[in-house]
Amino acid sequence: MKQFIAFVKKEFYHIFRDRRTMLILLGMPVVQIILFGFAITTEVRNVRMGVLDPSNDEITRKIIDRLDASEYFNVTSLYHTPKEVEKAFGKGDIDMAIVFTDRFTDRLYTGEACVQLIADATDPNMATTQTNYASGVIAAAGKELLPPGINTAGLTPDIKLLYNPQMKSAYNFVPGVMGLILMLICAMMTSISIVREKETGTMEVLLVSPMKPLFIILAKAVPYFVLSFVNLITILLLSVFVLNVPIAGSLFWLVVVSLLFIFVSLALGLLFSSITRTQVAAMLASGLVLLMPTMILSGMIFPIESMPLFLQWISDIIPARWYIQAIRKLMIEGVSVVFVVKEIGILSLMAVVLITISFKKFKHRLA
Repeated sequence: MKQFIAFVKKEFYHIFRDRRTMLILLGMPVVQIILFGFAITTEVRNVRMGVLDPSNDEITRKIIDRLDASEYFNVTSLYHTPKEVEKAFGKGDIDMAIVFTDRFTDRLYTGEACVQLIADATDPNMATTQTNYASGVIAAAGKELLPPGINTAGLTPDIKLLYNPQMKSAYNFVPGVMGLILMLICAMMTSISIVREKETGTMEVLLVSPMKPLFIILAKAVPYFVLSFVNLITILLLSVFVLNVPIAGSLFWLVVVSLLFIFVSLALGLLFSSITRTQVAAMLASGLVLLMPTMILSGMIFPIESMPLFLQWISDIIPARWYIQAIRKLMIEGVSVVFVVKEIGILSLMAVVLITISFKKFKHRLA
């Protein structure tokens, strides 16, 4: 019994002395409970709504005020033509639009009034939830605003779903899976491969060769770049021919943005390899910094707008967020590359910053 207790004590000592193990045991649950508790939610919050109201009468204004006053919707823009609404969806300025017929109040009494809700269905589950919430607010407002005996059929919204009218879930998860796979293949595997060389002592052998350290690191990163490109082609082929998800936009710009994201992911892998000394540490860093935030905070599964403000700030520095956002626009919505300039600019900036820091720290560590 004494030997058993001695071994138990010894194991405790090993765990307490290993900071990485302590971080996994104590730090990981804290991170998970915070992320899952705040980010994973099916509630609708802060939906950006545009309004097309040619009548601009008392009832339509009160309905718009009710929507804006609710915790679910923020009326951000007023439009005058359907083309303006279409352009706003293309730019990503709004998530939903409400459209009233002209002379809405007068036509309510004749039964000719109509209200339409237009939602971005690239995320079909969220689009359904948003339209259901808005329909409930409109119906409740109609009961309060209209006198008894008036037909409220004109306040039953006509639902229009953009980009994904069939409500196929594949339209939503394919861009997210692309971002997750490319990130993990490039960043995680690259960092582990280089750290393995450092851990076994063979990296020093490579560094004394005539080749410069910069080219040694690039030579180790190139295979993962090629494999990631193969993965990209495979995902696109499966998406089109198996999942029936069409590439509505430019295939050329889709590939260009994907290659840029692969470069950003490789730079992240080099950064992890420069700040870690063991494969366990590299796996831990990759899991904490890449896997969970990419799945939860990138907009892959859950809408960023529904998260608390501090988690939205964190999502801004996650490369996968901007890549998934750009791919949804190019692949699903089929918009011009002009509408993804912001995402391309942010990814380019991340690539420059990460690759600069990575190479400087790497040469400093292995000089």
